[in-house]
Amino acid sequence: MAFSMRNLSVLAYANGFTLWHYKAAGEDRMEVGQAGYFDDAGDMIAGGDMLMVSARDGGYMMCVVADTAGMRAVALS
Repeated sequence: MAFSMRNLSVLAYANGFTLWHYKAAGEDRMEVGQAGYFDDAGDMIAGGDMLMVSARDGGYMMCVVADTAGMRAVALS
């Protein structure tokens, strides 16, 4: 499956930081964390933003990282 803008929503915003929720349709955490997965929302999501992800394999808190390969979400441990 691919990223779906419809499944991304803002939960909170303050001082340039946004907390998001993303409902992955059929993807697991590894798929959602791939570089470039969130590129279609690159004009809204910024490095350092946090994502609450509901994925096929559970719920995760992730941090958005912007690098040369594109936007990606890294699971917090």
